[in-house]
Amino acid sequence: MAENGEEISIFQFGAGLSSAPLPRKEDLGAKGYHLALMCDLGLPVPPGFIIETDLCRSFFERKALPPELPSRLAVAMADLGKRSGRTFSADDHPLLVSVRSGSVSSMPGMLETILNIGLCDRNVEGLVADSGNPRFAWDSYRRLISSFGSTVRRIPRARFEEVFADEKKRSGAVLNREIDAETYQRMAERSLVIYEAGAGHPFPQDPYRQLAEAVEAVLRSWTGSRAVEYRKHHNISETDGTAVTVQAMVFGNFGYASGTGVAFTRNPATGDRGMYADFLLNAQGEDIVSGGVDPDRGEELERTLPAVHRLLLEYGRMLENHFTDMQDMEFTVQEGKLYLLQTRSGKRTALAALRIAVDMVREGLIGPQQALARLEGIDLAAIRDRRVAAGARPALCRAVPASIGVATGEIALDAARAEERAAAGAAVILVRGEMATEDVAGIESARGILTAAGSRTSHAAVVARQLDRVCLVACEALRIDMEARRCAIAGRQFREGEVITLDGRSGEVYAGAVETLDEPPREYLAEVARWRAAR
Repeated sequence: MAENGEEISIFQFGAGLSSAPLPRKEDLGAKGYHLALMCDLGLPVPPGFIIETDLCRSFFERKALPPELPSRLAVAMADLGKRSGRTFSADDHPLLVSVRSGSVSSMPGMLETILNIGLCDRNVEGLVADSGNPRFAWDSYRRLISSFGSTVRRIPRARFEEVFADEKKRSGAVLNREIDAETYQRMAERSLVIYEAGAGHPFPQDPYRQLAEAVEAVLRSWTGSRAVEYRKHHNISETDGTAVTVQAMVFGNFGYASGTGVAFTRNPATGDRGMYADFLLNAQGEDIVSGGVDPDRGEELERTLPAVHRLLLEYGRMLENHFTDMQDMEFTVQEGKLYLLQTRSGKRTALAALRIAVDMVREGLIGPQQALARLEGIDLAAIRDRRVAAGARPALCRAVPASIGVATGEIALDAARAEERAAAGAAVILVRGEMATEDVAGIESARGILTAAGSRTSHAAVVARQLDRVCLVACEALRIDMEARRCAIAGRQFREGEVITLDGRSGEVYAGAVETLDEPPREYLAEVARWRAAR
């Protein structure tokens, strides 16, 4: 259901509302458009509303938000509250929402998202009483203060992360899931002090002010440096703008029958059939997609919540059949109930694109001409399945593969160094503690990426795969000393500029250059050649 104003068009979805007539993807953005489609398929999607892309274009043309935005948001939130059974800004039983970007073309991790909007000092205790779970309530509040402070007020995220690390250490917790409610409350209280010092005023206690400022921050991220760089590389028009999706929160950090995950319906690196998932118990979505946490590789979900795992497989098959393409799904589990938060066609390597196209023709999902159209722009003759030759020197260690191939190059310890050396003609391996989307220019410049932490499905890993960069994550044997500009891999010291090799098939890391073998995927290329001959 859409509501139209001069500059603000709002489309409500979920909780039994019909999406017909569905606005264009150009108006809703890809995220919102697919959310509405999933609702119509009867899938479990939290309700919400979409502020269409015309607001973004108006905002940058006029350099200001329309004065009627607060009143329009208030009406939309009242409607969402009725459909969700909660009230925004209430002291008890409060409705909390996420505020997410939604460009027409997928731009993973390049625009902003803020979760847990609506929490404040006066209702966090109400959430404690309502949920019976003080750990969850205080964790959600400290997350809001941190993300709002860093996203809306541009306070360095590291200041909030230092509080988290310090309090976690003081508590004696090893894993995040071991942190107790009292520790999360101290984190929130200290984060409020950091916010006030950095912003020059206290954290906003009016949930409606939080909402309006979050919407503006998402719109402003359209012209952020990483978004501009990504659009330039992928030929995305700056006039497209972004929609803003406001959605009722579901909580993966509610306890041990809750969690968050990202799942591809096929392997986006190799094209192999079968679910490719990362999952974290008792966490929120930003923990996985940010690239700073090492999740389980889907096994934890199947082991601890087998019914949810079966449903995820079923929904994945349904969405792949509906869209006739590999899907990249974000999901949350709250107290054993599965919710889908996003689906989109998954970014993939060139090899995976070839294999998926051929397999889907064989499965009858698409026809040969549609498959050929999907392969346009890919240099099929250049696709190789490259790996380290048997009998090469022993590997230093093994990490988790996120994108295949073999890459050899000199170590660069930050994106600026990677860009500089690549511009000079050097082959570069970007080596980082964790990889963020802010590193997009360095990812583009590098032949390969190696990180000490992170997940295969983080936004930065997705970007690396799309660019066909070799990518290894969660390398536990990697230690980085930025002050000395060097790193240690399994105890062996390397200065910046020394050469290493990454094997994206095995996940192994080697000192220096090693012999490699590569061969074309002949069977799949022959199939494509037959299609072309039959045209």
